Amino acid sequence: MTPNFAPGATIRVSSSVLTDGLKLSALYPILDDGFETKRSLPTSVAAFARAGCRLVQLRAKTLTTRELMEWAQICVQEARRHQMTILINDRADVALLSGADGVHLGQDDLSVESARRVLGDEAIVGLSTHTLDQARLASRENVDYVAIGPVFDTRTKVGAFPAVGVEGVARVKSIVGKPLVAIGGLTLSSAPDVLGAGADGLAVISALYSEGKEGPDLERLATRWLRAGQTRTDRS
Repeated sequence: MTPNFAPGATIRVSSSVLTDGLKLSALYPILDDGFETKRSLPTSVAAFARAGCRLVQLRAKTLTTRELMEWAQICVQEARRHQMTILINDRADVALLSGADGVHLGQDDLSVESARRVLGDEAIVGLSTHTLDQARLASRENVDYVAIGPVFDTRTKVGAFPAVGVEGVARVKSIVGKPLVAIGGLTLSSAPDVLGAGADGLAVISALYSEGKEGPDLERLATRWLRAGQTRTDRS
C-alpha cells in the first residue's frame, strides 16, 4: 500500500520504532556508501554499537531510491537489535518507510517543517550548517541537534564550505542552545579539542575506516574515538 501524503497531513511513525529522545555519544558514526556495502552494513552497525555509540546515520549519495530503502531497512533492523538510534541522511520519506528514528537534513534538502509533517514531532531531526548565521537560524528551528562543519578541510564532501576550525565550533556553541555535532576533517588527535570547544558529538566518516572495514577494525577504532571524548580539552 502506498502511504497517503496528502497536503497538510501529518504522518507519524509508530512509537514502537522510536527512541525516547536524542541519544548522542562523543562519536556519531556515519555509514557511507563510499565505504560500506549492503552486506557489510549489519556488521558495521553492530561494531559501532558494541563500542558504545548510541546514534548512527546512513548516508548514501550514489544509490537509487530502491537501493537506499533496502540499505535503510537493513540498518534499522540491526540498530533495533542493539537499542541504537538510526537516522537517514536527506530522505525523510525513506526514514518513514524504513522505520528509522529520524532524518539528518542539509541546507538544500527538505525543510525542517516539511520533514516534521512527514515524520511527526517525535522523530529526531538534525540539520547541517556551515556558517555562524546558518547555525543561528538552525537553533530557532524545530530540530533536535545542529551540525556545524566542515571543522577542518575534508575530501568526503565535494564543494564543501570553508573550514570553520575549532574556534568556529566554540562560537557556534555559544549561540546554539541545542546539542551540537561537529563534522568534517576530524581526526583522533583533533577530537579532544573539538569536543572541548563545545561539540557534543563528532560525526565521522572516512577516518573510521582508516584501519580497515571489518567489524573488529571498526569496533576497535570507534572505541578509541569514544575514549578521546573522555579526554576532551576544556576551553572554558
